[in-house]
Amino acid sequence: MQLWILLTIFAAFIQNFRFMLQRNLHFSGLTPTSATFARFIFGAPIALCFLIFLLLNLDYQLPKSQPKFFYFSLIGGLSQIFATILTIKLFAKRNFSIGIIFTKTEIIQTAIIGLIFLGEVISLYAGLAILISFGGIICLSKPKTITLRSPIRHYFNQTTLYGLSAGAFFGVSAVGYRGASLSLLEGDFIIRAATTLAFVTIFQATIMAVWFTFRNKTDAFQTLKLWKTSGLVGLTGVLGSYAWFMAFTLQNAAYVRALGQIELVFTFIGSYFFIKEKHTKIEIIGIMLIILSLLLLLKVF
Repeated sequence: MQLWILLTIFAAFIQNFRFMLQRNLHFSGLTPTSATFARFIFGAPIALCFLIFLLLNLDYQLPKSQPKFFYFSLIGGLSQIFATILTIKLFAKRNFSIGIIFTKTEIIQTAIIGLIFLGEVISLYAGLAILISFGGIICLSKPKTITLRSPIRHYFNQTTLYGLSAGAFFGVSAVGYRGASLSLLEGDFIIRAATTLAFVTIFQATIMAVWFTFRNKTDAFQTLKLWKTSGLVGLTGVLGSYAWFMAFTLQNAAYVRALGQIELVFTFIGSYFFIKEKHTKIEIIGIMLIILSLLLLLKVF
């Protein structure tokens, strides 16, 4: 089995665990922005220390960079911040696993954007996957208070917007991180991923700290006050991101993200056994449609 496959499966598992921790932080009183800040403010020192460890103990050299590295890193870092905030907002709107499902439309959106802006023709499998996914999104976005006979406008609500937007930002961040790692002029995938992760995480922690300084210092202190859970969020964030970054360095981001949909399996296991969530029949139908569409798209990739 290729290394990037193992890295992606590990990253998906760790990411799902981190989202569960951030969900708990949110329901403990933190805002979505504060729960997102926890990942970066505690993760940045860990990422930096790991990079220093590689440089001092394993004879690695810091890779030479070029302007593209910084462009890709900043775009990827900002997109990940927005994607994470939107995902945590989803948890307050619908069940945990439903929220994660919405973000998984990222590879569907990539196919559509590629067709519109790049003129890339999609295959029959990809087109079928898009249609099936659209049906699943409609099922998942249906509030429990309406019926199938309700006007169609009720199906397209704030939850749908959050999920689709989060998926789009996650897609942009994946491409940005792969571009950043590949734009480094030397080094193997280990040091490239570590360098990119350290730079991006420090940037994310800094920009969010500045934002909190001018907007809401209380929320930032509350994040630090819950240091045990916040610290674990930071640790799992770094572990998951490093695995993602190595996988992006080794393989096309589309392949990595497509395989990353295995996170859905971890999501449902976690939500059922640990969060004790219950799902309606229409939600289960929507979930199955989304999974089917992802499997079809994976076949295309």
